[in-house]
Amino acid sequence: MLGVSMGQQFICQQICQQSSLLLGSLASVWIALAAGAIAQPNPRATDLLPLNPNPDPLYLPSRPDQVKIDLDRPITLNEAIELARRNNRQLQIIEAQLQQSRAVLRQAKAALYPSISLQLGMSRTDSAAIRLQNAQLPPPLRLNSTSNTWTSTVQLGYNLFTSGQRDASIKAAQEQLRNAELDLQRQLEQLRQEVTNAYYNIQEAEALVRIGEAAVQNSQISLRDAIARERAGLGTQFDVLTARVQLANNQQQLVQAQSQLQTAQRQLAQVLSLNDKANVRAADPIRVVGQWQLSLEESIALAFRNRVELEQQLTQRNAALQQRRVALANLGPQLVAGGSFNTLDSLTDGVGPRWGYTVGGQLNLTLFDGGVSRASAAQQESAAAIAEAQYAAFRNLIRFQVEQAYYTLKSSQENIRTNEVAVRQAKEGLRLARLRFQAGIGTQAEVSNAETALIQAQSNLLSSTLDYNRAIAALQRFVSGLPLSPATTTP
Repeated sequence: MLGVSMGQQFICQQICQQSSLLLGSLASVWIALAAGAIAQPNPRATDLLPLNPNPDPLYLPSRPDQVKIDLDRPITLNEAIELARRNNRQLQIIEAQLQQSRAVLRQAKAALYPSISLQLGMSRTDSAAIRLQNAQLPPPLRLNSTSNTWTSTVQLGYNLFTSGQRDASIKAAQEQLRNAELDLQRQLEQLRQEVTNAYYNIQEAEALVRIGEAAVQNSQISLRDAIARERAGLGTQFDVLTARVQLANNQQQLVQAQSQLQTAQRQLAQVLSLNDKANVRAADPIRVVGQWQLSLEESIALAFRNRVELEQQLTQRNAALQQRRVALANLGPQLVAGGSFNTLDSLTDGVGPRWGYTVGGQLNLTLFDGGVSRASAAQQESAAAIAEAQYAAFRNLIRFQVEQAYYTLKSSQENIRTNEVAVRQAKEGLRLARLRFQAGIGTQAEVSNAETALIQAQSNLLSSTLDYNRAIAALQRFVSGLPLSPATTTP
């Protein structure tokens, strides 16, 4: 009996040591979350150039080794935003469209200047008629059948009066250029939010992997505890089976978390247009980024003042009204003035060149065009009405976006406080379940349930923290004109 009791005592000591390791492992995850961060390596000041894609936009990898990931680098959120500004393909498309709009404006302004053209010509003629005539004449009377002629003409034209068509075309192009500039600003803000959310997804996935790894390790310890107690005659086969099921469930959740991490990393790589062989990890720790200092009403009012989408609708409306003027100007008089200066020189007659000029004007008036111009004007009137309706729709959408993000922010803030308490309680519950199990008055199922409760509480705290950060980023995007850096959250 003494030998058995000493053996049981030794087993219990081993279980206590393993239980201490279990609690320490789970506590380490909780402490990191409670401190506002999951431990991650500090990023070095590295050159981001290796992450840049191939400069040739038409480059297409054709071999497996050209797309095999061989560069895995941690980056901060600010570095991710910088990479997106440099490499994002959609942003490059909008920048090209902006250049296109500038060229359209230059084309419209060209109508303010006269058109000047120069024509030069040189010809050599050998007349068959003169040859036939010379055949019938004596040599003294024969004419030269060949001639070399040089001509030059300079023409100048200018539209003196266009019934407002020229001015309307320029103003329409200016509005379109302004719309393109606003669209670039909108895309920059949208891109920052996309990068921020994608970065937070990586942070969340990495933290879930860490929690999953700790859960698997703890389940393995619990399984060893259950097996040791069964061998010592202190536990049952049911406790061992329960521990095995818990371990299998945690292993499955870990695999899912790892898959989620890989997907999140490739999603960010797609937004950043990274090198085909590069992958990135989050270097910033998970923490609450700050406090939103504005009330809901102040946020809505600021969004109405700052959002470029509203101004875009106004520019589209103004452009449509100017295009209407262009269409109606086709029915008005068009006065064109022009002139030309020309020279002519026959190189074979021994006489110097002669010159002449032409000056004139022309008045054009369309009496009937089948209703084309008025139909085009009606289309532009409808386009202006559509822009006005879209303005009102965007105004409602902007308010909803701000309200939704604000309510999410407040609920996430409350959830953070609740989940912090839940994690502390779950940690204490696991400790008590362990003590009950070691004393022989608890079951392995109670320990497994306590482990599950702690893991769930930690996951909830992680999710509420990142939901809060996403809400901050959403408010900064929807209010517009505010930086999206985590270091600056006070508007």
